[in-house]
Amino acid sequence: MTGYDAVLFDNDGVLVDPPPTETQIRAARAAFESVGVDDPAREHVTGVVSGVTVDFLHEICATYDLDPQTFWTARERHDERSQLDEFRNGTRNRYDDVAAVTDLEVPCGVVSNNHHSTVEFVLDHFGLAGSFDTYYGREMTIESLELKKPNTHYLERGLADLGVGAESALYVGDSESDVIAAERAGLDSVFVRRSHCRDRDLEATPTHEVTSLHEVTRLVCD
Repeated sequence: MTGYDAVLFDNDGVLVDPPPTETQIRAARAAFESVGVDDPAREHVTGVVSGVTVDFLHEICATYDLDPQTFWTARERHDERSQLDEFRNGTRNRYDDVAAVTDLEVPCGVVSNNHHSTVEFVLDHFGLAGSFDTYYGREMTIESLELKKPNTHYLERGLADLGVGAESALYVGDSESDVIAAERAGLDSVFVRRSHCRDRDLEATPTHEVTSLHEVTRLVCD
């Protein structure tokens, strides 16, 4: 299908550079240190950076006799601060081709696994707030981990805000979880092969694959 009535976009890796792994690792170590753990196991540091589940978080915290809520609050604040610092100092930037989708004549939104407050900052910092009718990131809570993509929760909230059915909407992402979430929610999907995911093998099959957001514009307008 081409020609859509609404488009939802992922944030990191689609609109802006994804966070460098080393930055996330430093932020996670800082979070551990802030709650009194000076030498956490590497697998626990990497675990809270990528793909952490509620059960694994509780397992990690039990290892160091930490209150999960206290530690997770520290982790989220250090992670957010590290991201905002990199946007402010220019380490991370918006992609040049974002300009191609800022004037689409259909309702648009952003749905991200990143913090809602970080998405809000990005849209304001890069002058994109007026280009999107709604946006969702996850709350800084342990419970929000259950709602991350490929869960369809935030996609469905975005569609409801735009007042458009899933069958005529498109979700643009850069990960397999984006493709799966779109499929589960009933949307067509676009996988953007940026430099960080150009050679990634996908088990899920996106509706479309592109290398630039200029191609997304053509999909929407055809």
